[in-house]
Parts: sequence; C-alpha cells; structure tokens
Amino acid sequence: MSLLHLSQLNIAQMKFAIDAPELAEFVARLDDVNALADGSPGFVWRLQTEDGDATAIDYFGPEYLVNMSVWEDVESLHNYIYRTAHNEVMARRKEWFERMLEVYSVLWWIPAGTIPTIAEADQRLQNLRQNGPTAEAFTFKKLFAPE
Repeated sequence: MSLLHLSQLNIAQMKFAIDAPELAEFVARLDDVNALADGSPGFVWRLQTEDGDATAIDYFGPEYLVNMSVWEDVESLHNYIYRTAHNEVMARRKEWFERMLEVYSVLWWIPAGTIPTIAEADQRLQNLRQNGPTAEAFTFKKLFAPE
C-alpha cells in the first residue's frame, strides 16, 4: 500500500442553475455516477454534503460545481474517468457547462489517510494556473510520480 494517495479537484461552470430543466438529465445521473465512483477500485473518498453529492457547495461561486476526490493511484482515477459510464456523462459536458478558459482540474499527492480541504485544492489549482504542472499541482497530461 502506498504512503501517498492522489487527490483531484475539478470545477465546472454551469450554463444554467442546478435546478433548471436544462440540467435535469445531468442531475438525474449524479447518484449513479457517484455510486460508480464509490464502488470503483482504488477509490478512497469524495467531497459531498449530507445529500450525497457536492452540488450545494459553492466555494468557487454559485455558478460552479465542485468535484473533489481521493484515489489510491493515478490508474484508478484514470480508469474511473475514462473507462466507465462517467465518460458518457463527460462526453455531454458541453450541453451543461461553459467552456472554461482557465485550467479547471488539478491533481496532487497527499499522505494516505488524510483528506484535502477545498481551500487546499483551490491553492493547488491556483498554483497550476500560475506555474504550470509541477510536483505540487499537475494534470493527466503532465504527471508527477509520488515522492
């Protein structure tokens, strides 16, 4: 078992309010997609409220959805994102979310057994935006091995 786990944050700017009819199909799939993550190999933790998702968390503003999770390794997260039904939802993101001009997703290593905060995740995202990929904040395109 690794001493480090992979943490990820991504944010998405909604085209419509979360309760708008235009987002109804996306919202209807949240429980299934979250359950799929929870049961995926390598999954450790995900940000959620008592409702079971993170749609009520408006740290970045009410027009943004936040997704933050922890995984045992890069492969586990990659498999969940691109090799499960999650990918079907991602393929339709242009219907529901604005095209973001700034970097909106970041990866970083954390000690196993710890849970990242949204403030920490925001700091990592800002680091990536300002400095590009480094061992402190990186992307799937430019990975850094756990140290």
